[in-house]
Amino acid sequence: MLPGIDHILELSKAEPSFEKIPRSVLLQAARKVVEDLRAGILRGDQCPDENDLTDIPVLDKTKAAVGKAMTPNLKSVINATGVVVHTTLGRSVLAEEVAGNMHAIATGYSNLEFDLAKGERGSRYSCVEEILCEISGAEAAMVVNNNAAAVLLCLETIAKNRKVIVSRGELVEIGGSFRIPDVMAKSGAILKEVGTTNRTHLKDYIAAIGNDTALLLKVHTSNYSVVGFTASVTLKELVELGAKRQIPVMEDLGSGTFIDFSKYGLSKEPTVQESVSAGADVVTFSGDKLLGGPQAGIIVGKKDVVDSVKKNPLTRALRIDKLTLAALESTLRLYRDPEKAVHLIPTLRMLTIPFDLIKKRADKLYKLLSKINNPALSITLVNRSSKAGGGSLPLLDLPSKCIAVKIEGVSANSLEKRMRENTPPVIGRIEDDCFLMDLRTVQEEELTTVKNALNNVLDTKR
Repeated sequence: MLPGIDHILELSKAEPSFEKIPRSVLLQAARKVVEDLRAGILRGDQCPDENDLTDIPVLDKTKAAVGKAMTPNLKSVINATGVVVHTTLGRSVLAEEVAGNMHAIATGYSNLEFDLAKGERGSRYSCVEEILCEISGAEAAMVVNNNAAAVLLCLETIAKNRKVIVSRGELVEIGGSFRIPDVMAKSGAILKEVGTTNRTHLKDYIAAIGNDTALLLKVHTSNYSVVGFTASVTLKELVELGAKRQIPVMEDLGSGTFIDFSKYGLSKEPTVQESVSAGADVVTFSGDKLLGGPQAGIIVGKKDVVDSVKKNPLTRALRIDKLTLAALESTLRLYRDPEKAVHLIPTLRMLTIPFDLIKKRADKLYKLLSKINNPALSITLVNRSSKAGGGSLPLLDLPSKCIAVKIEGVSANSLEKRMRENTPPVIGRIEDDCFLMDLRTVQEEELTTVKNALNNVLDTKR
């Protein structure tokens, strides 16, 4: 009784909505419809009756399969989790003018590797090197595709087949189970651990230095914190030691920032400028975390060191494309005015937004949802905490205002799933058997969309 593929394709010819659909997509959708029906029968599900297999239901199933196939897999979502730099939701949101510059570069040719002044081939790093040096105070700069690549490239250039001294308490693991020791092993450098997990002293570094020591490495523990009985060596102390022993010093900042967050009542995070000022030979950090730009691994430091990194053949394998460069340059230009940067770069704006403004936004959404007027819907304003995310500021709890949602007859897990399946998806979190939406990360222009998503869930419940 299952419909034949040819029959479904024949039916589609009379359906206007299929006119512009590629035949390969139609064929795949028709096969999926039949395969799903067959799989259901084989699982022991209730067999479809004749009404389920008539032309209209079959066409409806085919339309649904075609619609899914023609929808991009990468799509915009509404982040209601309260995690600002959400690794699984694309990390930092770019500023409007940054996106505008990306569009201009993407839809035409550019001087990516062309020196307009000299009329000859140039370097793709030139469009960001000067401004990176201007903001950070470094002598030279370059960019690769992410910070792990930046660390790998620097270690391979400076310390291949030689020892790198690093505190045991700084052997961090970043997202995706990538660990500093693993990156170091891949670079060909030889790891020399010193100190203990909670306490490392300058004398530990001194005792470990030998003729085969190539680098002193400091890794900022941006995604965790060791508290209590602790001791660590400052970057300045390492730089002084490195100068005495003629050994270069590198700092991996991880989630690098140009903004001193303590000015906004947040936890103190070392800035790139401070690391450069302390005398580090090379500093690496991410572009898409606290910086609020695109994914990139940024390398700044002394000219002789950075120039040697640029000459490494690996740079070609790790280089970034024109769209990333366009986004990064536009983001960096905003930092020329730090106050403007905090206002215009979404990541910085969400991290520093006053609680009163979050409360106003939450009140506005609460009023919108109250107008739904469905007895099954229960909404409550609650105080909760947001997180910086992206492996940064691990101890920081940001006071926030949330809306807790319950629907009679619908579990919190089911509600979360249905909101996630909405178009566009609304991603929240579950706490105290409620679906929670944190207004720190929900934008003003998204409030009506959130209301419509909840309406859709209630409509499907009926």
